[in-house]
Amino acid sequence: MEFGEALETVLRDLQAQCAVQPDVRSDDRDGIVLWAPDGSGQGVTPHPDGTAAELLVHLADQVQDWAVEALWSEGASAVWPQCPKHPDTHPLTATVRTDTAVWVCPKRGTTVARIGELQTQ
Repeated sequence: MEFGEALETVLRDLQAQCAVQPDVRSDDRDGIVLWAPDGSGQGVTPHPDGTAAELLVHLADQVQDWAVEALWSEGASAVWPQCPKHPDTHPLTATVRTDTAVWVCPKRGTTVARIGELQTQ
């Protein structure tokens, strides 16, 4: 899986469930920058090596960091993605299970969705 395709997959989840959306721009290196409405930006870089699932988890972690900061800056609940069983309590965690990148409830350990397949709330 290429960096651009993996990033699009993670950004689908952000679009589905995050109140704040980034302005996505390429940087001068190999990554991109996510810009928040408050003017702050965070770089997102590819995983140097690993499987497609590991790349997705690596990118999901970076996008999650951006989302939490952007939500907090806007005065919204700084939890993304929301755990459907524990809303506004904790975010889901990106992890690899059986060679698949998934969002997991860290409290129960249950898989909620594959990365890129979160449902609109």
